[in-house]
Amino acid sequence: MDLASIIGLVGAVGMVIGAMIAAGGLGPFVDTASLLIVVGGTFFAVMYKCTMPIFLRSFGAMKKVFMPKAPNSEGLITRMVELSDLARKKGLMALENQDVPDPFFSKGLQLLVDGADEAKLVKQLNQEIKAMKTRHGEIHDAIRGWIDIAPAMGMIGTLIGLVQMLGNMADPKAIGPAMAVALLTTLYGAFLANVIFGPILAKLEGYSAVEVQYRDMVVAGLRNIARGESGRNVQEQMVAVLPPKVQSKLMAA
Repeated sequence: MDLASIIGLVGAVGMVIGAMIAAGGLGPFVDTASLLIVVGGTFFAVMYKCTMPIFLRSFGAMKKVFMPKAPNSEGLITRMVELSDLARKKGLMALENQDVPDPFFSKGLQLLVDGADEAKLVKQLNQEIKAMKTRHGEIHDAIRGWIDIAPAMGMIGTLIGLVQMLGNMADPKAIGPAMAVALLTTLYGAFLANVIFGPILAKLEGYSAVEVQYRDMVVAGLRNIARGESGRNVQEQMVAVLPPKVQSKLMAA
């Protein structure tokens, strides 16, 4: 569970709500018409923007912001070194049915056991990585739809409220509700885009980058096993994929 995401979300929402209460209570900031325009309108506009499977999958992906499954790079390197030493001593067939930490690693290992050469191994695994990037990109585009469309729906609501207000200038009682729609839709749109979905997208893009980096390490390790490299060389090649700060930490361990 990611405490930064939970605390950050609760804190940001809490600060906004606290300011509303301090300004006189939540009542003036709740308007059904504005919610329908911004929340409802954005929901269906994003659905319109995506295919239904991607739209539905995007909500499942958002759970990763609060319950991420961070890959264990150190454990991966340790296991890869063990397998490289085993392959040098007993041959690639000894790698069959070995325990590995994830399905991607398992697929690459099975390719080696099945006799794939280095070029075929790298090509197939890179295709897997490319497919994963495409899947993640589709989800990110769906979430980005909320960020782009919510403020636009807020502006549409503002224009609706202004039209209502200008059309009822002779009736002072009608000006207040129309002005509320005009202002609150902008508030709701900005809140959805910047407090809710903006941070979600940033987190998911970060997690996706970490997963790509992890898979690049798997490819680097397996291609060196295919070459018959020593465990030390395998470790160095895998660590080279990581950012400099992480490299220093791992090499010092």
